[in-house]
Amino acid sequence: MAELRLDVAVSLRTFELRVALDVHAETVAVVGPSGAGKSTLLRAIAGLVPARGRVEVDGRDWSALATERRSVGFVFQDYALFPHLSVRGNVAFGGPPEDLLERLGIAQLADAHPRDLSGGERQRVALARALARKPEVLLLDEPLAALDAHTRDMTRVELRATLRELGLPTIVVTHDFVDAAALADRVGVLVDGALVQVGRADELISAPVSAFVARFAGGNVLHGHAHRADTLTSVELDDRNVIVSTDDAQGEVAAVVYPWDVTLARAMPSDSAQNHVQAEVTSVVPVANRVRVTVGAVTAEITAESAQRLQIREGDLLVASWKATATRLVAL
Repeated sequence: MAELRLDVAVSLRTFELRVALDVHAETVAVVGPSGAGKSTLLRAIAGLVPARGRVEVDGRDWSALATERRSVGFVFQDYALFPHLSVRGNVAFGGPPEDLLERLGIAQLADAHPRDLSGGERQRVALARALARKPEVLLLDEPLAALDAHTRDMTRVELRATLRELGLPTIVVTHDFVDAAALADRVGVLVDGALVQVGRADELISAPVSAFVARFAGGNVLHGHAHRADTLTSVELDDRNVIVSTDDAQGEVAAVVYPWDVTLARAMPSDSAQNHVQAEVTSVVPVANRVRVTVGAVTAEITAESAQRLQIREGDLLVASWKATATRLVAL
């Protein structure tokens, strides 16, 4: 079973990309904002850009190898299929196609051309072509970015199952934390060329090392000043609201609460064990069978039934509530 070990550096326009990472028979997602160096990292591993340092697979140094001699399967963001070739021809460019066409459910499309395929079908063809090389390492650059929301949900499930079945050292680049959490065994957050945190998705959510990581994982980030008293930490937020947390902190902090931990009500609850912030509703966004409601600086994610029961409208005055134990404090 192959193991990828890398310690590479690439000079970019405004910063240096520097990443050290070991990837076993697993999928690691590298997430971060546009321009953080995510795609450059993949290209450095594949030998498509000059890089300093080492890229090793099972102890073999790839650093001096030309691109064509590196056993890499690469799925590009736009899939880069050859428009003049059929599905079979595209896959055959990488190697023998037949078992892969069946395996990825595209055998019935063998004679079709890329222009005749849906986004999800093109993604599977690109993956089949990458796997036809029988690679030791698999690299995927924003594999779901080109898909509409419905296709994306279905393809995410299919791709996750395929990657787990393959058991190859795999790096997936994405700017979407949901995609990363769904596809990967571990997630690394890349900021300005540096991995600031690597761990399971639930570890990044429960113990973010920074406000940036928390925000990227979908959390509400509220700035304030913390003061520890007895078993709770009191935080005076920038808007003068005061909340509490069971985390121990002093001084300037970011208070993190996730939307699924927030409940909404029209009247101020009497439960003193929870945090309560009253403000106007500024946004109501349905997402599948959930509704994301922004109350002041706090976004809650509630069921569609709850939203209907409360008859929430923009401009309404609501109370957002969450437990002290659900409030993470991160130093600024």
